Amino acid sequence: MSTVILDAGHGGFDNGATYMGRREKDDALKLTLAVGQKLIDRGINVNYTRTTDVYQRPIDKANLANSLGGDLFVSIHRNSSETPNVFNGVQTLIFNGGDIKETYANNINQALENVGFANLGIDIRPNLVVLKRTQMPALLVETGFLNSDRDNQIFDWSFDAVATAIADGIANSLAMS
Repeated sequence: MSTVILDAGHGGFDNGATYMGRREKDDALKLTLAVGQKLIDRGINVNYTRTTDVYQRPIDKANLANSLGGDLFVSIHRNSSETPNVFNGVQTLIFNGGDIKETYANNINQALENVGFANLGIDIRPNLVVLKRTQMPALLVETGFLNSDRDNQIFDWSFDAVATAIADGIANSLAMS
């Protein structure tokens, strides 16, 4: 049976991106818990780096994931840009390309595109601690732009479909590996 480590980005004093009273840490936690339940419903073991509004340093998240063990680490976030309503879409970040992480990222992005988000593809980010220091394939999913009214509409109005899409992308990838 596969095990997935889910990480809700930011937390505690670290709000992440903010927009019109909305905080990334809140959206990330809500979505992470929903994705986790959908994975559990599919028979996948799930461990979380946080289930409440607490701050953890990125290295602590990576170390916790490593101590828990798992087949995949997924950190859930919302993106942001300097100017509201300029960009929209989902993007998944990975440490490097050319392996199973790319497959996972593509599957999640495609599932989220099917919900209505623009698919901005994959970005290589070798300096992000949660991607660099985990000892399992690791992804950081940017689930739409927090400062995009269009993306927030999809996130809010289709929340269950968004959570299902991420869970489907993960479950389908695990079944392939």
